[in-house]
Amino acid sequence: MPPRSRKARAYDPVMTRTALLAQARALCGAVRGLAPEAYAAPTRLGAWTVRELVVHICRQVEILPRALAVDPPAGKPDVTLTRWALSTVRIAGLLDEDTREAMALTLDPSARLERACDALDAALAEGIPERLVLIALGTPGATMSAADFAVTRLVELVVHADDLRDAAGADVPLDRQALAAATRLLADALAEKAPGNAVELRIPPYAAVQCVEGPRHTRGTPPNVVETDPCTWLRLATGRTGWAAALEAAELSASGERADLSPYLPVLV
Repeated sequence: MPPRSRKARAYDPVMTRTALLAQARALCGAVRGLAPEAYAAPTRLGAWTVRELVVHICRQVEILPRALAVDPPAGKPDVTLTRWALSTVRIAGLLDEDTREAMALTLDPSARLERACDALDAALAEGIPERLVLIALGTPGATMSAADFAVTRLVELVVHADDLRDAAGADVPLDRQALAAATRLLADALAEKAPGNAVELRIPPYAAVQCVEGPRHTRGTPPNVVETDPCTWLRLATGRTGWAAALEAAELSASGERADLSPYLPVLV
């Protein structure tokens, strides 16, 4: 029996706005507290230092106000949240190029992030508007609803807050709603990438999805179960940590002969 199609998860725009503004301000505070020498520290993002990471975070905060500042495109959205997640691999090179270009224009990354947060506050002062926005996803004219695009900004800010904590030891609080949204979106992206009902992925307290082709259980505990915490899941889903390393560190548990999700990871690059 083929796997049943999944209903797209909905995110409340009011909660999304609150979480996005909170997570952006949390990053502002953490970056403001960085010592000058911290900007030269390496990160787990290839050749990027903390300075590149912070400038990239600036760009992720700036992009929504800029998208809302232009006239909305017509029609219906053609990019869903899970499609966005699974398509980012196509623009990884463009994001690196964009960040390096922005580096040359950024004398003070902390001040730039403060300005970006102010612009985000202003753009969302009356809430997230019900309209479309153009997004850069390797396809000219790609559109999302503004509410969904705001959720993608939550994912970016939560993932990069964790990057900043890892690289600079920065105290970056993770907004609970932001972490929940990022966890759920990336779990849903895995379920779309590897459809099926043979494995249940549990990420308490935020998400549980079924994925991977194979025998489908009908009652009781499924035969293949993977369980981990939200931060470990984000690192697995984005390639920050590997499956074997997380297992060895007891950061996840996997039971059952099909409970190896490594062939389907990462889901967001």
